[in-house]
Amino acid sequence: MLIRIVKLSFHEENIPAFMENFELMKEHIRNSAGNRLLELYQDKNNPCIFFTYSYWETEADLENYRKSALFDEVWTFTKKLFNDKPEAWSVNQLVSLK
Repeated sequence: MLIRIVKLSFHEENIPAFMENFELMKEHIRNSAGNRLLELYQDKNNPCIFFTYSYWETEADLENYRKSALFDEVWTFTKKLFNDKPEAWSVNQLVSLK
């Protein structure tokens, strides 16, 4: 299992456009081959900062998504809304308690 964490920072006036587009695209992203979870978080102290967490069966699944027309559509729209460079991490889950 590969977990992808992406930090996104938006101009405040662009948050509604981001949220509207995320609402339209989230099911498509979640239904991408190998995706097992998609979550969106908003920073408690800075509402302009968001994080996406996505769980992928393999690194190849994530790479296939990143090379897809869906990703291109989502990223082309989203990157125009940023107020800072996005950051991304791919991490391996070591422990999960539920």
